[in-house]
Amino acid sequence: MTHVPDKFDFWYAVNNTEVLELPRGRLETFGSTQINYRLVTELMDSVGQVRVREGRIQSFRPEILTPQTFTESPLEGFQAGQAEDFIRWLREHESEMVLIKYGFKIRHETVTESIVHDSMDNVVERVRTDLKTKADPLSALIVGVDEPWEVCLLKLLFEVVKQSAPVNARDLRADPDGSRHEIEKAFRMAAGDRSRLAPLAQLLTRLGKFKDYEDRFYALVRSHSG
Repeated sequence: MTHVPDKFDFWYAVNNTEVLELPRGRLETFGSTQINYRLVTELMDSVGQVRVREGRIQSFRPEILTPQTFTESPLEGFQAGQAEDFIRWLREHESEMVLIKYGFKIRHETVTESIVHDSMDNVVERVRTDLKTKADPLSALIVGVDEPWEVCLLKLLFEVVKQSAPVNARDLRADPDGSRHEIEKAFRMAAGDRSRLAPLAQLLTRLGKFKDYEDRFYALVRSHSG
């Protein structure tokens, strides 16, 4: 019989989860990010048995939430008049804030697990040592509860977002639609590969930015010709 978590289970899991190692790398502002986690939990009905889960969480490209976004979807929990007042206030203070929407997917198809007959402390130290050896900047180590274990990942996501949000917000303020990031990436690719000049020109034309980057583009063409 499948166990259905209740509210007590949820808060029990949250309060008994500790993120021991956060990813050193931040969430990408203009792309997706893959977080590789290890979750260590003690089996609920067994002494000296520890479960180690290993999996991946996909973070999608963050988006800025604008007052228009709230207009398009009702604000849950607000009366009609209150929602309109809040949206009006957001519009008046839009330049002072950046609200960011993050999307995540726990990739269950990649989750593997193993049972280790040892103490929690010993298992945690071995996993920590293994992560340091691999030196993956997007790896994380969590100690939590065996059921409902997915809730433990929410604690990880909260900490990762808290760490990444200031940089993501700064980048999105400077480049809300990501076009500048896309153009700079295309210039870097064209600098090392002449065949990428045509796609770069097409991108600049599509974005209506060719006049802004015309001198830089032709300087790059001449560098490849010279």
